[in-house]
Amino acid sequence: MKVLAAMSGGVDSAVAAARAVEAGHDVTGVHLALSTAPATLRTGARGCCSVEDANDARRAADVLGIPFYVWDLAERFKADVIDDFVSEYAAGRTPNPCLRCNEKIKFSAVLDRALALGFDAVVTGHHARLVDGRLARSVDLAKDQSYVLAVLTSDQLRHAIFPLGDSTKTQVRAEAAARGLAVADKPDSHDSCFIADGDTRGFLARRLGSEPGPIVDADTGAVLGSHTGAHGFTVGQRRGLQLTVPAPGGAPRYVLSIRPASNTVVVGPGERLDVTEVSGMRPVWTGTAPADTFDCCVQLRAHGMTSPASVDVAGDEVVARLHAPQRGVAPGQAIVFYDGDLVLGSATITAAA
Repeated sequence: MKVLAAMSGGVDSAVAAARAVEAGHDVTGVHLALSTAPATLRTGARGCCSVEDANDARRAADVLGIPFYVWDLAERFKADVIDDFVSEYAAGRTPNPCLRCNEKIKFSAVLDRALALGFDAVVTGHHARLVDGRLARSVDLAKDQSYVLAVLTSDQLRHAIFPLGDSTKTQVRAEAAARGLAVADKPDSHDSCFIADGDTRGFLARRLGSEPGPIVDADTGAVLGSHTGAHGFTVGQRRGLQLTVPAPGGAPRYVLSIRPASNTVVVGPGERLDVTEVSGMRPVWTGTAPADTFDCCVQLRAHGMTSPASVDVAGDEVVARLHAPQRGVAPGQAIVFYDGDLVLGSATITAAA
């Protein structure tokens, strides 16, 4: 097949491209320039899309002996990922930018362009598997990325190749070294790669400004402290609250909800975070849509545990009733439905109770 290998400049995408070459595919490498100021998007191990990353990708392509190009998708990335990230936080939700990047950039903008140019598929370094065309978890559960790929449609999956799904990250790094790829020991990028210093609150404040507001007790409504912008908080957060009134007995308090209309952050005890029902909208099914009611396991955060659940589907809405409570479920995240290791689909969380 004629395939396009998305090469970020990291070890995973380099080895994925190498395996595609070894499998006999006609491979072309492409690096996605996603920043309008690439020199600003890497701080040590954090960040991505820098000049350094582009050069690392080019060197890997040279070692593999494949053609290499750079595609400028900075404006599309800003509109579909960064601006979406900011607007979701402004609305009191907690988005997952990696999921949005896969949906809007790697498997929409890139795949669409690749198919238009005559390529048969896009190769990426994601740690996930395709089993009879169905998305499944990686064998390396610690690195599994099926959660952030669960927004892909069955048609997109038909044009995707994930060569790393049967390998652990340790094996991938060892293979990169054996192949002479200079990125073998390069650190992984972190979530929110466009926030190179990891300061999400500062990033949002620079874009949304600062506006003082109260932090209130969920039960009494008493003001326990203040903040400079509700957009700087997320459900389940414990650190950085700076409350002026301690809880009885010194028990920790957590963010229970965010009210952007009144710029209010609501806090309370950890047990108030327990939820047994999660609602979602805009489900995407990676295969045939399931029955109106079905049992499965659900994952509610990118690095969270799964929970058995009974799911009801009604058109564009889903409701998952968890068999055991989960904590820290935030609107804006994804609920992903699993049958064992197989991904059934996903939806965007709108509420939890």
